[in-house]
Amino acid sequence: MKTVILLVNLGTPDEPSRYAVYKYLKEFLLDYRVIDIPSVPRNLLVRGIIAPFRSGSSAKLYQELWTDEGSPLKVYGISLRDKLQVLMGDNYIVSLAMRYQEPSLKGALNDLLSNKSINELIVVPLFPQYSSACTGSIHEVIMKQMARKQVIPKVTFINSFYDHEAFLQCFLDRINQYDPSSYDHILFSYHGLPVSQLRKADMHNHCTKQADCCHNYCEANHFCYSAQCVRTTELLAERLGLDKDKFTTCFQSRLGPTKWVEPYTSDILKKRAELGEKRLLCVCPAFVADCLETIIEIGEEYQEEFEEMGGEVIQLVHSLNADDDWVTAMKQIIHDA
Repeated sequence: MKTVILLVNLGTPDEPSRYAVYKYLKEFLLDYRVIDIPSVPRNLLVRGIIAPFRSGSSAKLYQELWTDEGSPLKVYGISLRDKLQVLMGDNYIVSLAMRYQEPSLKGALNDLLSNKSINELIVVPLFPQYSSACTGSIHEVIMKQMARKQVIPKVTFINSFYDHEAFLQCFLDRINQYDPSSYDHILFSYHGLPVSQLRKADMHNHCTKQADCCHNYCEANHFCYSAQCVRTTELLAERLGLDKDKFTTCFQSRLGPTKWVEPYTSDILKKRAELGEKRLLCVCPAFVADCLETIIEIGEEYQEEFEEMGGEVIQLVHSLNADDDWVTAMKQIIHDA
């Protein structure tokens, strides 16, 4: 009998064409956990405005990102899967799926559950911090599909691993490769979320009830995405021996006019430039694989913005990707779960 390890990431277009990006954006943004408004306005917004108008510009960015092997997110995912399979051994089957597009999460799950030798499934969303829009969406798809089966094997969902020592050590090693003391300031930049989604996930009437509520990690907010991001920064900064004035937690990739989690990375860039700082180091601990949000948004777009403000360099700390130490850390995270 075998245990299945199902690694799941967000997804990527099949190719860097406008049509493929349109398909990806449409599937991604029509998920009610991503744009959490009623179905009719969500469909009008996504099908009528966002996907048609953003697909062209996004396709150009994906063309910059694309490698000979394909999308980095998928390339690193396949490599991680293959290396982890070797490390886990013959009693495990390691599989990779994407929540949106290919390899399809539903297809991968059907294939795995049709294998009569499977007796356990461990689901590993590749997001260190929990959010309803990412981890929650993956869990929901799997639970709905499981509900249709007559036989349901033992299932373990890994909810988050932002505070796991093996994960933290991997990022510490990456940061130290860049000599952090040689930079004026360190940004810990995370993918943003609308504040409304944080409030919906609040089960204890805690969210935004006090100033800096996410900076006081406790039982009331331990499932809060923003609080987990802040806690990730604290754990890394503590291990790096950083003074509080040497680093900032911030959030990138916001979309639309609604309020998102603050401070915004672009605003922090402006603030650091106004202070006369020239060299910034940027760590992205919400991403375990480099992708559009790290390589292009941080490495190119924010670099250009910072130069226009008078800065010199915003150095991206590359992510864990499929490096050997991350494969070993992933094995430890799975065994501990």
